[in-house]
Amino acid sequence: MPRRPDGRFLRGPLLMASAPLYQLIAPDVKVGKGTKIYSFTNLYGCEIGDDSKIGTFVEIQKGAKVGNRCKVSSHTFICEGVILEDEVFVGHGVTFINDLYPRATNEGGGLQTEADWKCVPTRVGKRASIGSGATILGGITIGAGALVGAGSVVTKNVPAHAVVAGNPARVKRMLTVSG
Repeated sequence: MPRRPDGRFLRGPLLMASAPLYQLIAPDVKVGKGTKIYSFTNLYGCEIGDDSKIGTFVEIQKGAKVGNRCKVSSHTFICEGVILEDEVFVGHGVTFINDLYPRATNEGGGLQTEADWKCVPTRVGKRASIGSGATILGGITIGAGALVGAGSVVTKNVPAHAVVAGNPARVKRMLTVSG
């Protein structure tokens, strides 16, 4: 357990203020200046822009890109093929999906490899916000400035500046450009 300079053990909030613990950040990850990555993260083969925040218990896979000044909240999964443009907010526990027909095994009965499936890309436009617990299916574009309600299941493209919610997510209203 980490110790304070006076030799006592760090506990509670003091432990959280210390350097991040248990980060798994592969050497091929590109991280921009001023970006904060919290404990218990798993990052490999991805790019993260400047001044972004990556919360606790987040996984970002190879080929994913997070723009500048983004906030990715805890317990979120960003898979291969996802692009978050600048200033995107991703709430807690958001899941992105990149495989339209997921299977454990291939036609021959063996475990699938990368050769057995096709990654379907997803794009989230500048200044869009995704509420906690949302699920974003593969091949989706969420337009700039759009707002996805908490718990929504996004199965179709979301227009710029639209507010969507529900399962499946439907347009509830349109935002003015200023928000």
